[in-house]
Amino acid sequence: MKGIMDLVIDVGNTNTSFGIFKAGKLIKSWDISTSKIVAGTNLKLKKVGFNKVIICSVVPKATRVLRARLNKKMNINPLIVGSNIKVPIGNLYRNPRQVGQDRLVNALAGLKIFGAPLIIVDFGTAITFDAVSAKAEYVGGMIVPGLGISLWALAARCALLPQVRLSKPMELIGRDTKNSILSGLLNGFGCLCDGIILKLKKQFERAPIVVATGGNIELMRRFCKQIDKVDKYLTLKGLNFLTMGRFSVE
Repeated sequence: MKGIMDLVIDVGNTNTSFGIFKAGKLIKSWDISTSKIVAGTNLKLKKVGFNKVIICSVVPKATRVLRARLNKKMNINPLIVGSNIKVPIGNLYRNPRQVGQDRLVNALAGLKIFGAPLIIVDFGTAITFDAVSAKAEYVGGMIVPGLGISLWALAARCALLPQVRLSKPMELIGRDTKNSILSGLLNGFGCLCDGIILKLKKQFERAPIVVATGGNIELMRRFCKQIDKVDKYLTLKGLNFLTMGRFSVE
């Protein structure tokens, strides 16, 4: 991997995604549990000559660990989205500081890749729905507990229900506890996703493009009929646009 490269890091509540870009192309990506980063384990950073390193994080402690490691191992002071680099997009939230920086990065990437208007659905620890206007402004959205949280809550709060690993259900009508839970979860969230998107579409003057991303998108995409485009690496691409200063909407 010789040549000028940039390292982008998206710190989520469950996993942290790393991406290496060369000439604007994603050439390598991998995930590490965010809890391991916070604990300072399983973070092996090689002394590679990156041009820029940028971090978008919703976990402040992980941000501090990463910044310290990058300074020590690579002698790099990373760009931190929302701190020493801003997402150049109009933000119509009542309190703009309340918006997760990852949601703004997704909006920027969606605008650059797909144009406006947009609805962006991110299937992460939480499921977020974000609306981007035809004027390329971040309007706002919705936040719903994610699939993993819901599985945990069922096992934690229902005495007779087991902890189930997230996977595709075998059937629509479950004939054992595991598949009843999985079918209810995935079909239920699929209907939730489609229903919310249909409601959001009514708020636009012209039909928005619906883009989905996030760690669980590959599992969920077949259960959501209202999704137009899927880009698993949308956030990483948005971070790369920030490093390149490519902000115009095509």
